[in-house]
Amino acid sequence: MTDETHTTHDAEDDPRNRDILIYVNGALKHRDEAVVSVYDSGFLLGDGMWEGMRLCNGRWAFFEEHMDRFFEACKAVALDPGTDRAGILEALTMTAQANGMTHDVHCRLMLTRGVKVKPFQHPSLSRSGPTLVIIMEHSKPVDRLAERGIRLATVPQVRGLPMSQDAKYNSHSKLNCVIACLQAEQAGADEGLMLDPHGFVNTTNACNFFIVRRGEVWTSTGDYCMNGVTRGKVIELCRANGIPVREKNFSLVETYGAEEAFLTGTFGAQTPVAEIDGRQIGSGGAGPVTRQIRALYKAAVEVDTRG
Repeated sequence: MTDETHTTHDAEDDPRNRDILIYVNGALKHRDEAVVSVYDSGFLLGDGMWEGMRLCNGRWAFFEEHMDRFFEACKAVALDPGTDRAGILEALTMTAQANGMTHDVHCRLMLTRGVKVKPFQHPSLSRSGPTLVIIMEHSKPVDRLAERGIRLATVPQVRGLPMSQDAKYNSHSKLNCVIACLQAEQAGADEGLMLDPHGFVNTTNACNFFIVRRGEVWTSTGDYCMNGVTRGKVIELCRANGIPVREKNFSLVETYGAEEAFLTGTFGAQTPVAEIDGRQIGSGGAGPVTRQIRALYKAAVEVDTRG
């Protein structure tokens, strides 16, 4: 491995992104002019929910699953989107068409509680209605991570208990994960491997985490991790294709001894892990089970987006 830092969101540079149009509350703005108020709840407090999605073959991969997660989180925090999933799809379609986008596109859909009348915490001060922003970019993951993988460092920042801030909120409030990312960077790694409150391996600062031991795929119980759509699809695909998969507690000892490890996320799909805390994992790149799951997932995306 080199000293160069990578993330699971490394993408090929695409000059078209310099002139993208961004959706802001029904209007399309050039990226240099797309702004929200400094009184917006998202800017002031991180009070909002978001979704990351990929556009493939002209369709949004696993759209219904993403909308299930999005609307469930909004309901849980009494955040009224001001529209339904058909309205969200209409806004997504409008933005994609305006940018001439059909494939290899990543979208960040963001909803906040809207502009406040005073810069304080209480939700009742947000009286303008929600702010909806959609950023779409031509975005294709770099090839070099598909086989080589990334380096992780176990960090002191943990995934907390649901009564502090439930990780199942895909919230704008990401400071917990940002701190973990900073700690990993200070340790010379690409991303931080985060433990749960009991010391069991949980997720990274940006993705869900899996290991492979003796042909079995392991991931955390799900009690403290984000409810990743890609995570759920990988578990589903393993079960449907005879790959033993377990959601369980496991420690760093079992992680260091794994034959393979990989991360899951909407952007990178399945990214192999090369090393953890300076210890090489397996071959130091993508292993056979990771490659098999990657192929199954790619096929599932094709089925979902081609209809």
